[in-house]
Amino acid sequence: MHYLDHAATTPVRPEVVEVYAEELAGEGNPSSLHGAGRSARRRLEEAREEIAAALGAEPAEVLFTSGGTEADNLAVKGAVYAHPSPRPRLLVSAVEHHAVLDAAAWLGEQGLADVAFLPVTGEGTLDLDAARELLAQGEAPALVSVMWANNETGVVQPVEDVVALAGGAPVHSDAVQAVAHLPVDFGASGLAAMSLTGHKLGGPVGTGALLARRDLALAPVHHGGGQERGVRSGTLDVAGARALARAVTLAVADREAENARLAALRDRLVAGALAAVDGLHLTGEHAPRLPHVAHFTVEGADADSLLFGLDTAGIAASAGSACQAGVQEPSFVLVAMGYPAGLARSALRFSLGRTTTEADVDAALAVLPDVVARSRAANATRAR
Repeated sequence: MHYLDHAATTPVRPEVVEVYAEELAGEGNPSSLHGAGRSARRRLEEAREEIAAALGAEPAEVLFTSGGTEADNLAVKGAVYAHPSPRPRLLVSAVEHHAVLDAAAWLGEQGLADVAFLPVTGEGTLDLDAARELLAQGEAPALVSVMWANNETGVVQPVEDVVALAGGAPVHSDAVQAVAHLPVDFGASGLAAMSLTGHKLGGPVGTGALLARRDLALAPVHHGGGQERGVRSGTLDVAGARALARAVTLAVADREAENARLAALRDRLVAGALAAVDGLHLTGEHAPRLPHVAHFTVEGADADSLLFGLDTAGIAASAGSACQAGVQEPSFVLVAMGYPAGLARSALRFSLGRTTTEADVDAALAVLPDVVARSRAANATRAR
């Protein structure tokens, strides 16, 4: 199998496995006062400090979570719950991960927030003029949420411009796809909150963090022992925290060299695919994009048959978010970008990572024309 779905999940790095296994064999609840508990607490706080150092944050701003989805929910719901208005404004981009979009929609449905969705351009970047107009309407929002880089298309958003437009209103960014591939500095960004997860950068599933400034008002989404500044209760996962810290540190240290390698592989894949298949279109071609993602639409094909054909040929790819896999609907990201429904059903994403080689790219290019031809034929048969 040639694995080209790193934007869904990356393999855990051996160095991370080592520290994770070491801690799993240990003992002590970090909230306990005895020696084993104090020792566990020390290791936990060292992990917190390590993440803060790698991402330009203060240790107290690092709140451990079970992953990006929980971090997004804590930021979006926590900011709304903590706001003094009974129905504060909440602005989120139309192409957010469902962890943000669905949380915002639920708050709106429950009458807890007045939700507005910020539109994007045909290239997938935020429409800053429209955002400026929406921000100027009514009271300052409880939160503005705009992801750092899109998980489907790989398009990078102008986070600093969003912070400037917000005019002091708190801005949250889902940086799940960005941390391993972009120069992320939380302190310099002006953000009030930022989400990350371990399994996109060589860490284990079930690890993540919300970076939140101390002056950001957050209410807990669930209640319990009052850990993590009182907003994220639950026995702290020392093994997960240490694994996440090691994965973040390694990803940041390797980022520049690895980005150059991945961008070269991605460009080779893009050029080869466009040359080999007519009616193949690169998404966000003129927008800033992550170095490891190549996202296409394929005229006359559909995502399911494309992915099945690739999988049969030994290529692991995706249509977009793994969280929406199997859902027979057009990509909501592409629809938000103005794509017609039929083309939005033909999305194909290749995403590269630390283990990707030239042989993986060659294998994908070798089978892609036949896979597309079969998908188009099947699509034409169904249409009769």
